[in-house]
Amino acid sequence: MPRVMGERSDAVPLLAEVFRTYGFEGASLARITEGTGLGKGSIYNFFPGGKEEMADAVLAEIDAWFRGQVFQPLRQAADPRQGVDDMFTAVGRYFLSGRKVCLVGVFALGQERDRFAARVQGYFAEWVQALAAALERGGRAPAVALDLAEDAVAAIQGALVLARAADEPELFMRALQRWRLRLN
Repeated sequence: MPRVMGERSDAVPLLAEVFRTYGFEGASLARITEGTGLGKGSIYNFFPGGKEEMADAVLAEIDAWFRGQVFQPLRQAADPRQGVDDMFTAVGRYFLSGRKVCLVGVFALGQERDRFAARVQGYFAEWVQALAAALERGGRAPAVALDLAEDAVAAIQGALVLARAADEPELFMRALQRWRLRLN
Protein backbone atom coordinates (compact mmCIF):
# COMPACT_ATOMS: atom_id res chain seq x y z
CA MET A 1 0.00 0.00 0.00
CA PRO A 2 1.49 3.37 -0.97
CA ARG A 3 2.47 5.74 1.81
CA VAL A 4 0.48 8.95 2.29
CA MET A 5 2.52 12.14 2.71
CA GLY A 6 1.03 15.56 3.05
CA GLU A 7 4.10 17.54 2.14
CA ARG A 8 6.65 17.33 -0.63
CA SER A 9 9.34 18.04 1.96
CA ASP A 10 8.50 14.75 3.71
CA ALA A 11 9.61 12.84 0.61
CA VAL A 12 12.95 14.61 0.19
CA PRO A 13 14.94 12.73 2.90
CA LEU A 14 13.63 9.43 1.55
CA LEU A 15 14.65 10.42 -1.97
CA ALA A 16 18.09 11.37 -0.67
CA GLU A 17 18.59 7.83 0.59
CA VAL A 18 17.51 6.37 -2.76
CA PHE A 19 19.98 8.62 -4.61
CA ARG A 20 22.69 7.93 -2.03
CA THR A 21 22.22 4.19 -2.51
CA TYR A 22 21.80 4.02 -6.29
CA GLY A 23 23.13 7.32 -7.65
CA PHE A 24 21.07 9.46 -9.97
CA GLU A 25 21.19 7.13 -12.96
CA GLY A 26 20.48 4.02 -10.88
CA ALA A 27 17.50 5.56 -9.10
CA SER A 28 14.79 4.11 -11.29
CA LEU A 29 11.14 4.94 -10.74
CA ALA A 30 10.67 1.48 -9.24
CA ARG A 31 13.49 2.12 -6.73
CA ILE A 32 12.13 5.57 -5.96
CA THR A 33 8.63 4.25 -5.27
CA GLU A 34 10.08 1.43 -3.16
CA GLY A 35 12.39 3.75 -1.22
CA THR A 36 9.81 6.45 -0.56
CA GLY A 37 6.77 4.24 -0.23
CA LEU A 38 4.92 6.65 -2.51
CA GLY A 39 2.88 5.69 -5.52
CA LYS A 40 3.84 6.99 -8.95
CA GLY A 41 0.97 9.48 -8.91
CA SER A 42 2.10 11.01 -5.62
CA ILE A 43 5.69 11.19 -6.78
CA TYR A 44 4.74 13.07 -9.95
CA ASN A 45 2.31 15.24 -8.02
CA PHE A 46 5.13 16.36 -5.73
CA PHE A 47 7.79 16.40 -8.47
CA PRO A 48 6.19 17.07 -11.87
CA GLY A 49 9.68 17.66 -13.30
CA GLY A 50 10.57 14.05 -12.62
CA LYS A 51 13.82 12.66 -11.30
CA GLU A 52 15.79 15.81 -12.07
CA GLU A 53 13.43 17.89 -9.92
CA MET A 54 13.70 15.27 -7.17
CA ALA A 55 17.50 15.45 -7.23
CA ASP A 56 17.38 19.24 -7.25
CA ALA A 57 15.13 19.20 -4.17
CA VAL A 58 17.50 16.81 -2.40
CA LEU A 59 20.54 18.95 -3.23
CA ALA A 60 18.70 22.07 -2.08
CA GLU A 61 17.94 20.42 1.27
CA ILE A 62 21.58 19.38 1.70
CA ASP A 63 22.71 22.88 0.78
CA ALA A 64 20.33 24.44 3.32
CA TRP A 65 21.50 22.10 6.06
CA PHE A 66 25.18 22.77 5.42
CA ARG A 67 24.61 26.52 5.18
CA GLY A 68 22.83 26.57 8.52
CA GLN A 69 24.92 24.02 10.40
CA VAL A 70 28.40 24.41 8.89
CA PHE A 71 29.00 27.38 6.56
CA GLN A 72 27.28 30.17 8.50
CA PRO A 73 28.63 29.07 11.90
CA LEU A 74 32.14 29.00 10.41
CA ARG A 75 31.66 32.56 9.16
CA GLN A 76 29.85 33.96 12.19
CA ALA A 77 31.30 32.26 15.25
CA ALA A 78 32.69 34.83 17.67
CA ASP A 79 35.55 32.42 18.31
CA PRO A 80 36.77 31.02 14.96
CA ARG A 81 38.32 28.00 16.70
CA GLN A 82 34.94 27.13 18.16
CA GLY A 83 33.40 27.50 14.70
CA VAL A 84 35.93 25.03 13.29
CA ASP A 85 35.34 22.65 16.19
CA ASP A 86 31.58 22.90 15.68
CA MET A 87 32.06 22.15 11.97
CA PHE A 88 33.69 18.82 12.78
CA THR A 89 30.93 17.95 15.26
CA ALA A 90 28.21 18.81 12.72
CA VAL A 91 29.93 16.93 9.91
CA GLY A 92 30.38 13.84 12.07
CA ARG A 93 26.71 13.98 13.03
CA TYR A 94 25.52 14.58 9.45
CA PHE A 95 27.46 11.67 7.99
CA LEU A 96 26.39 9.44 10.88
CA SER A 97 29.95 9.07 12.08
CA GLY A 98 31.06 7.76 8.68
CA ARG A 99 28.11 5.46 8.02
CA LYS A 100 26.52 7.73 5.42
CA VAL A 101 28.22 8.69 2.15
CA CYS A 102 28.21 12.24 0.85
CA LEU A 103 25.40 12.52 -1.68
CA VAL A 104 26.94 15.64 -3.22
CA GLY A 105 30.10 13.59 -3.68
CA VAL A 106 28.07 10.82 -5.31
CA PHE A 107 26.66 13.37 -7.75
CA ALA A 108 30.14 14.80 -8.35
CA LEU A 109 31.50 11.41 -9.37
CA GLY A 110 28.57 9.95 -11.29
CA GLN A 111 27.33 10.41 -14.82
CA GLU A 112 25.05 13.15 -13.52
CA ARG A 113 28.05 15.36 -12.67
CA ASP A 114 27.53 17.76 -15.56
CA ARG A 115 23.79 17.99 -14.97
CA PHE A 116 24.33 19.24 -11.40
CA ALA A 117 27.81 20.77 -11.82
CA ALA A 118 26.89 24.25 -10.56
CA ARG A 119 25.29 22.91 -7.38
CA VAL A 120 28.11 20.47 -6.69
CA GLN A 121 30.82 23.06 -7.34
CA GLY A 122 28.97 25.64 -5.25
CA TYR A 123 28.66 23.28 -2.28
CA PHE A 124 32.36 22.44 -2.15
CA ALA A 125 33.49 26.01 -2.95
CA GLU A 126 31.33 27.46 -0.19
CA TRP A 127 32.60 24.93 2.32
CA VAL A 128 36.24 25.67 1.46
CA GLN A 129 35.64 29.44 1.52
CA ALA A 130 33.80 29.36 4.86
CA LEU A 131 36.49 27.22 6.48
CA ALA A 132 39.30 29.36 5.02
CA ALA A 133 37.60 32.50 6.36
CA ALA A 134 37.40 31.00 9.86
CA LEU A 135 41.04 29.93 9.73
CA GLU A 136 42.05 33.42 8.60
CA ARG A 137 40.09 35.01 11.45
CA GLY A 138 41.92 32.58 13.72
CA GLY A 139 45.26 34.03 12.66
CA ARG A 140 46.40 32.04 9.65
CA ALA A 141 47.70 33.81 6.56
CA PRO A 142 45.17 33.85 3.69
CA ALA A 143 47.11 31.48 1.43
CA VAL A 144 47.78 29.04 4.28
CA ALA A 145 44.13 29.19 5.37
CA LEU A 146 42.95 28.38 1.85
CA ASP A 147 45.40 25.49 1.48
CA LEU A 148 44.36 24.04 4.84
CA ALA A 149 40.65 24.45 4.03
CA GLU A 150 41.02 22.67 0.69
CA ASP A 151 43.05 19.89 2.29
CA ALA A 152 40.59 19.48 5.17
CA VAL A 153 37.49 19.25 2.94
CA ALA A 154 39.32 16.83 0.65
CA ALA A 155 40.38 14.76 3.67
CA ILE A 156 36.81 14.67 5.02
CA GLN A 157 35.47 13.49 1.67
CA GLY A 158 38.28 10.99 1.23
CA ALA A 159 37.79 9.66 4.75
CA LEU A 160 34.12 9.05 3.96
CA VAL A 161 35.06 7.01 0.90
CA LEU A 162 37.79 5.10 2.74
CA ALA A 163 35.55 4.37 5.74
CA ARG A 164 32.82 3.11 3.43
CA ALA A 165 35.25 0.97 1.39
CA ALA A 166 36.77 -0.53 4.53
CA ASP A 167 33.35 -0.85 6.20
CA GLU A 168 34.94 0.89 9.16
CA PRO A 169 33.02 4.06 10.13
CA GLU A 170 35.43 4.68 13.01
CA LEU A 171 38.10 5.46 10.40
CA PHE A 172 36.06 8.53 9.40
CA MET A 173 35.76 9.72 12.98
CA ARG A 174 39.50 9.27 13.57
CA ALA A 175 40.24 11.36 10.46
CA LEU A 176 37.86 14.07 11.69
CA GLN A 177 39.59 14.10 15.06
CA ARG A 178 43.06 14.42 13.50
CA TRP A 179 41.91 17.33 11.33
CA ARG A 180 40.10 18.96 14.27
CA LEU A 181 43.38 18.95 16.19
CA ARG A 182 45.37 20.11 13.17
CA LEU A 183 43.13 23.10 12.50
CA ASN A 184 42.64 24.19 16.11
